[in-house]
Amino acid sequence: MYSKLKIEINFLKRYKHFAMRSLFHTAGFTIIELMIIIAIIGLLAAIAIPNFISYRNKTFCSLAETDADHVAAAIADYFGNPSRVNTPQIGDLTISVNNQVDIIGADPNMHITIQVTDLSHRCPADYQNAHPHWDGNYVFFKEIR
Repeated sequence: MYSKLKIEINFLKRYKHFAMRSLFHTAGFTIIELMIIIAIIGLLAAIAIPNFISYRNKTFCSLAETDADHVAAAIADYFGNPSRVNTPQIGDLTISVNNQVDIIGADPNMHITIQVTDLSHRCPADYQNAHPHWDGNYVFFKEIR
């Protein structure tokens, strides 16, 4: 029994630093480290979320502009038939659009105006004011000459 106790004491003496470290060192993060990580995530979110919302809202503007481009291409296709000489209505064109489209122009030989209204009303006012083809009331104009 004495020899067994002696072996255990020698073992503890030899590996005491491992035993003490395991008693007082636990795996994990301190509260300061967690607070710094949360602050960094919050800062990144504060930068990213407004940009994401801005880009998402600008897609509504792009959708109206794309509708106008598609209608312009459909009008060019419409006049590809030489027997068509009058300004077409949106129903005369084989196209589907996402917004309200009006085709304005009495004489197609002079010019035709395509008016697209953003029905979502989500195109930002600063975007509309910065581009000359928007009137500021969610209406986009494209002229074909």
